[in-house]
Amino acid sequence: MSLIIGLTGGIGSGKTTAAKFFASLGADLVDTDAIAHELTQPQGAAIPAIRQAFTEKFITVEGALNRKEMRNLVFSDNNARQELEAILHPLIRIEVARRTAIFAAPYGLIVVPLLLEAGGYRKTIQRILVVDCDKQAQIARTVARTGLDEQAVHAIMAAQVSREERLRQADDVIANDADVSHLRRQVETLHRKYLVLANKR
Repeated sequence: MSLIIGLTGGIGSGKTTAAKFFASLGADLVDTDAIAHELTQPQGAAIPAIRQAFTEKFITVEGALNRKEMRNLVFSDNNARQELEAILHPLIRIEVARRTAIFAAPYGLIVVPLLLEAGGYRKTIQRILVVDCDKQAQIARTVARTGLDEQAVHAIMAAQVSREERLRQADDVIANDADVSHLRRQVETLHRKYLVLANKR
């Protein structure tokens, strides 16, 4: 069985870039955001429950989740956010379990933006890796990548655990506060560390 690392971090911290570097070095990878997208595409497994709970307003004409409408709702209504998570998270965990069961590399990563908030993965992962950066960098990167305004980004950040709490719970930290080559070097260092830990299992 592979050593399994839970990779997390706040929005805009650079989780996806770090995960791609690990994958390029041979690590197995499961991205829960990608699974969530699959579940909410047309004919996705989560669509019937979302339609029932939130009405047709939140489903596009193609039959997928209307992401913009849902984002506006869940970051202004905590109960709605919890209801959506109650639909998605169990389905995501089932798919994560299926994919991690066939990991073949010495170690693999599960990328979970809400790893510390959602729970449910503690029995699966052996270590927590946090990709960290300061809040202003988070906001700037997210605005540039998504086109969301700063107020929307602040609302997303408010729904996540604090930076301090993430760092407190981390076994390993990548400081994404410089250029991409700096991030890559940290990934390479952790890659070597994880191979050693995997061989000790």
